[in-house]
Amino acid sequence: MFCRNCANQMDDKAAVCVRCGVPAGVGTSFCPNCGSATAPQAALCVNCGVYFSAPPPASDAKSKTAAGILGILLGGFGVHNFYLGFTSKAVAQLLITVLSCGILSPVSAIWGLVEGIMILTADTYLDAAGNPLKN
Repeated sequence: MFCRNCANQMDDKAAVCVRCGVPAGVGTSFCPNCGSATAPQAALCVNCGVYFSAPPPASDAKSKTAAGILGILLGGFGVHNFYLGFTSKAVAQLLITVLSCGILSPVSAIWGLVEGIMILTADTYLDAAGNPLKN
């Protein structure tokens, strides 16, 4: 086990890290399984695939197929990004389409088409909360 605060290797039964004094399991900087650096909001380690908390129930996971089809059909309006929780990206796509009175809508449409195809063809695609999409 590794300290989530400083990445020091710890005994599995240790209550606190001997290097930094932080209780075991506290921190968001490192993976407790492999010790690699992680993003503070990450739900799982991209290096070893271990969840930092319990994986989301399958019923709460967003649909990969729905997100991909929304990206292909309504990508110019950013609907797939709203669905996945990427609101700033979705608002950008929507504003490009609406504020240009449709003149730049092909740009947003191509952007959405590419993202829709990427969602459908990726082995694992994560939503904004870092949860993997269900098939």
